[in-house]
Amino acid sequence: MFLGSVETHQCAFLATCHSSGLPEDRGSSLNIFKAYQAVARHLEAYPNDASRFPNYNPAKPPLLLCAAARPLEGELHSAQYFHGRDGLAGISERHPDLNVDDVESFNGQHKCVQLEEMTPDNFPAIVSDLLRQHPPRSVTYIALGPLTNLAHITRHDPAVINERIGRVVCMGGALDVPGNTTPCAEFNFYADPFAVKRLLLDPENPCALPVDRFILLPLDITTPHELRFSLYKSKVDPEFENTAHPSRLANGKSPLTHFTSAFLERTREVMMEFGNDAIELHDIVAVWCAIENPPGEADPEATNPCSLGIGWRARKRIFDIERYGELTRGMLVVDRRVDASAYAPGANRAQVQKELGDLHCSEGLWESTAVPAQVDVEEAPAVTGEQQGWSVIRGVARLQIVGSNIFL
Repeated sequence: MFLGSVETHQCAFLATCHSSGLPEDRGSSLNIFKAYQAVARHLEAYPNDASRFPNYNPAKPPLLLCAAARPLEGELHSAQYFHGRDGLAGISERHPDLNVDDVESFNGQHKCVQLEEMTPDNFPAIVSDLLRQHPPRSVTYIALGPLTNLAHITRHDPAVINERIGRVVCMGGALDVPGNTTPCAEFNFYADPFAVKRLLLDPENPCALPVDRFILLPLDITTPHELRFSLYKSKVDPEFENTAHPSRLANGKSPLTHFTSAFLERTREVMMEFGNDAIELHDIVAVWCAIENPPGEADPEATNPCSLGIGWRARKRIFDIERYGELTRGMLVVDRRVDASAYAPGANRAQVQKELGDLHCSEGLWESTAVPAQVDVEEAPAVTGEQQGWSVIRGVARLQIVGSNIFL
């Protein structure tokens, strides 16, 4: 999306290793080069398509950093069950023609990114120096994986985060819907709940990340956005099937289509195991939100610093995160004592769920359209005093679905 976006200039990729399960010295950076290689091969075959990728060969390529290899605390978890060992659904083995064998040579020829000599200890300093090159509050930080990297940067230099980052757009968590890694946790927050706590929720470790500039896109919002594979077949690749019938660069298929079909083959099989012949566009919705809603002008007196573009709106949610639970690691515990999203007393829950299901949205009530487990509930007392440790975060909903600097 960034390569095809005229609204943005990408500053850097911060690749994590522990979310993909890839070797610590390479991380998910290899997949960035695979994507660039697919575009390069496409443009060699179709040079007239160069205008589709305005950010493919910018005057100043983005920085590529292989950053955190482990969560702040606790065990290492990866999403290999979904993304495969290579982070792209196993195309390294199934489609070796898509591998980038010599990264340095390829990057030297195509000038995709700036490769920086670094260690796990110095990447926060490198990012801090890069942020200082941009005007105040002009940078959008997009978190598509665990918040580990941002937690390290904030701990290293909280002032530069406060001064230069105008907006953080985070894909993560599940507020009123089931999780996707466990029954109650979304993967990114499950992988490093300690980073979420440190950044947003821990009163004993205050940081400079302004919560009013933090936009959370949880599964509640991202899951309903999906691409049906039947539509992909009709509009992109009529030969697309699954790993039993792998994609081949033949019959006029473009290199870019071959690349996307190659990693979607296994994804389709995994999604079919869950009864859905579609891919959920979690990360794409977050990037879309960031592009559509660049940070505004630096205005300390702004009454609504989270103002969004036409068709988008935000709502405050109050929650904490579970870090140690045997069954609930990464769960967002929503404080409904002062939350208008909770059902009103006496509401017919079955009727509300039916109406929400018919609409396929959570408009107004923002409750799960899935039937929750039956539990015994005591009436909560009135909330008094400050809610230490509970964070007020803005969730974003698109009702109808600009230039900025981007960290990804």
